[in-house]
Amino acid sequence: MHASNPAREHSESEPLAQGFGRPTPDGTLWCEGVSLEEIARRFGTPTYVYSKAMIESRFAAYDRAFGETPHLVCYAVKANAALGILETLASRGAGFDTVSGGEILKAVAAGADPKKIVFSGVGKSRPEIALALFAGIRCFNIESIEELERIEAEAARLGRRAPIAVRVNPDVDPHVEERIATGLGTSKFGVDRDDVLPLYRRARELPHVEIVGISCHIGSQIQSTEPYLCMVEVLADIVRQLHAEGIVLKHIDFGGGAGVAYREGEKTLPPGELVSALVEKAREVLPGEALTYLIEPGRSIVAEAGVLLMRVEFLKHARAGARYAIVDASMSELLRPALYGAWHEIERVGSAAAQTELPISIAGPVCESTDILGRNRIIATFDNDLLVARTAGAYGMSMASNYNSRPLPFEVLVSGDRVEPLQKRRQTPLDLIEAQRSLLDKSAAGEARERAAALYEETAAFVRFMKESLERT
Repeated sequence: MHASNPAREHSESEPLAQGFGRPTPDGTLWCEGVSLEEIARRFGTPTYVYSKAMIESRFAAYDRAFGETPHLVCYAVKANAALGILETLASRGAGFDTVSGGEILKAVAAGADPKKIVFSGVGKSRPEIALALFAGIRCFNIESIEELERIEAEAARLGRRAPIAVRVNPDVDPHVEERIATGLGTSKFGVDRDDVLPLYRRARELPHVEIVGISCHIGSQIQSTEPYLCMVEVLADIVRQLHAEGIVLKHIDFGGGAGVAYREGEKTLPPGELVSALVEKAREVLPGEALTYLIEPGRSIVAEAGVLLMRVEFLKHARAGARYAIVDASMSELLRPALYGAWHEIERVGSAAAQTELPISIAGPVCESTDILGRNRIIATFDNDLLVARTAGAYGMSMASNYNSRPLPFEVLVSGDRVEPLQKRRQTPLDLIEAQRSLLDKSAAGEARERAAALYEETAAFVRFMKESLERT
């Protein structure tokens, strides 16, 4: 398997920073100025490794593409909610697209300006609405008449006025896998086109609601601008009708969903290409409208900037010649292959020069048949080998779980030759026990937990001893 992938080449005049490569004569994989072997030695595995330069470069490409046009790039927090990544983007003036009260709090904790936060999602609870109103966010993206009435009621109780936009379901086919399409007529997301104008009319009557915009999001992994242009035409028609009725908007939110290349044959839709097409089309169909343009990229900012670093426990040979590399990562760390059948390139951290013609599947230790990170890959790998799953910066850690009572993976952000841990420490099985309440009596519960803690510490001490012994030899 080759380290480079033609599908990842970008056509922008200023190419994105290349965060991962093999710059040294021994051919090992590095992230910026740090080898992944060194990261594994210092922090263990499984670990998500992110390139700060790539994240900054991709955000800058979106921001720069708008030029002098009034705009706001709202990073979609759901793609990767690591606080250090949010801090990196907030420090560069990013806005944030959020879908929960927890994401709003994270954005605020990262230093975001609340006036740059939009709140989407079909099931906003009353406490989440109150939180957003207290924060003073830029906009609620409304997804139903029921939600509009709920927001009006909560704003009235708090003596606030809620800024809103209606998220339109334009019934546009984004030509993506059905499980990541959100703008079709059958989707749970957004408001049907026939219901949009009545919803705006109702919002105009409400004393605690302020109409500020219109929004849309048609899906993920979109590889061409054509579905976006169809979406803009739908939105423009609605904007013109609203204007005719005296409802003048301040912004139009194009959503996100730009695709990235996970394998050969797929296209990374460059930020400049997408933004230029959106702005040109919007100006064509809405001449003279003084609108600020919002866009909500998530995956296209962080996906290619992250890898999942893992270690091979051992190789296993099954019946009929099937071969497995059993690794210390799993569907608990990277769910996408099990959930969507998604593809991630997998390669060795060490020199990729070793050749093999025998396919091998990369499997995790979780007790599910779907716990396969990559099927039948041509990779020359060995016991104790380090591997990475590429393009794992989006919907990796954000979808990770403690299934099978497995601790969450660690995360680090690489900036040049510095490695910044994104957690205070790696989660342990004892953390999972501590978070739960025992039904035993207090004395028995204390004794049982002490035995578990002693067992863990004894094992950890042995592992440290073995590691030090191996390093000495």
